[in-house]
Amino acid sequence: MDKPRWWAESALIGLVYAAYSGGRLLARGDEATAVGHGLAILRFEERLGADAEHPLNRLFTDVPALGIPADFAYASLHYLVTPAILVWLFRRRPAHYRAARTWLMTATLLGLVGFTLLPTCPPRLLDPVYGFTDTMARYSAYGWWGGEASAPRGLGGLTNQFAAMPSLHVGWALWCGAMLWRYGRGPAAKAAGLAYPLVTTVVVLGTANHYLLDAVAGAAVMGLGLLLTPYVLRGAGRLRGTVEAPPVVSAGCETSAGERIPGQRSARTPADTSARNRPDPSQAKSPGDAR
Repeated sequence: MDKPRWWAESALIGLVYAAYSGGRLLARGDEATAVGHGLAILRFEERLGADAEHPLNRLFTDVPALGIPADFAYASLHYLVTPAILVWLFRRRPAHYRAARTWLMTATLLGLVGFTLLPTCPPRLLDPVYGFTDTMARYSAYGWWGGEASAPRGLGGLTNQFAAMPSLHVGWALWCGAMLWRYGRGPAAKAAGLAYPLVTTVVVLGTANHYLLDAVAGAAVMGLGLLLTPYVLRGAGRLRGTVEAPPVVSAGCETSAGERIPGQRSARTPADTSARNRPDPSQAKSPGDAR
């Protein structure tokens, strides 16, 4: 298999991310529907006793030393760590890069399908009566973001704030963790592989950007993406082979002089041709035959 080229990979990743970002904007959904989905998720978790968002959000709200770093982590790490892992794999683990990249992209596009089919209001945008505080808005004076998610001030309108289900913050972090655990060397890399997705999950819940079930769905999307990756790679390989190596039209058939129906010929080397044109010693006439 050919080694991936950095310029082709950059273009492909940029194209997929542009489609992902544009798709998020097109799949905003209406507010009433998104709020209804968010409340349905919250009530389901409460019936299960699994609404971990409430205690974590209260903790991050009451303790700025936790809430402010969590906001910075939410607003930046997935934009920094994920590309860094991709570059590391490209440079240090090229044999595994293509499969890893395909897994990440496949899962990301599956997440976009989730945003489209199930627009969901995050906990921070629910009515305050439900007990959530938007820590991004509360601590916005400390960062570059405003009151609209993690977007820079003035650009909140360019984001889809109802893209909570599934949580690709958690999904991408899980992918990064798997890469570090599988291909990292030493206990520090494996520890980071375990810690990063766990810390990310706590961050998205504590900042009230996601429900616990959003995080579960993010992990499920990554799992489905992993299962689909071999099929995507196989299809891409067939397409690449078709484009790069089109079949010979004649299928190797040649017509010799005096033949009306072409016959299949094997490829001949120059040595084969010279041997074919060399006279057969058994057919040579002796001097006595000449009359």
